Amino acid sequence: MPPTDSSTNTDSIDATTDNRPHQSTDSGDDTLDLPLDRDAVDLVIPPTVPAAGPGTLTRGLVDDLLDDISGWGPVSTPHGVFQLVPVVPDRDVPIITRWMNDPAVDEFWQLAGPEETTRRHLSTQLDGDSRSRPCLGVLDGTPMSYWEIYRADLDPVARYYPSRPHDTGIHLLIGRVADRGRGLGTALLRAVADHVLDHRPACARVIAEPDLRNTPSVAAFLGAGFRYAAELELPDKRAALVIRDRALRHLL
Repeated sequence: MPPTDSSTNTDSIDATTDNRPHQSTDSGDDTLDLPLDRDAVDLVIPPTVPAAGPGTLTRGLVDDLLDDISGWGPVSTPHGVFQLVPVVPDRDVPIITRWMNDPAVDEFWQLAGPEETTRRHLSTQLDGDSRSRPCLGVLDGTPMSYWEIYRADLDPVARYYPSRPHDTGIHLLIGRVADRGRGLGTALLRAVADHVLDHRPACARVIAEPDLRNTPSVAAFLGAGFRYAAELELPDKRAALVIRDRALRHLL
């Protein structure tokens, strides 16, 4: 069970939002086996991306499927200035591993273990074609959360709901215990969802699929302007499909 400081508050999402990334029931891959037309995408390699090496993107498709997260910049929130910073394994694996070994996080992510466990999880995204991007959430200069921004329409979850082109998904955990249970999760979810819509003009919806058992997580998404759309039977969990619509963002 999550710690008592977050088990009854709607912001226990801060530790446990979303389960493990979805695994395809066909091949075990964490993304759909959909071919990508490289001539149809505008390849943008930001100057801040480190040189290719272990744990870096090596296929040349740097953030093009997600409109260059590394260039989105900071966003103001009620709790301070927040920024998504793409993960660099050699720098970030120790802190992400520490967060994953928190029992409140492991209950839903199930990635507790040594640093190699974290590296393997990150490599499925970093060595892929950029349809999922792991990021640190940095608040006023301090890393305090882990995010995965992914193309939901290209993810196995698309098999379980009526996806639309460019649907963008969010996985989140807040690592620091001191940041849980004080409204931070809801505020950051709203800010990041709006950030996605601001920087991905082709995206009309931001989606998430928190475990239905995690009722505080579902409540926090609803508080962040997402609407409850459906109940999904996924291979690893029963989930609530929640959606933040571009058309409704100023109303919810």
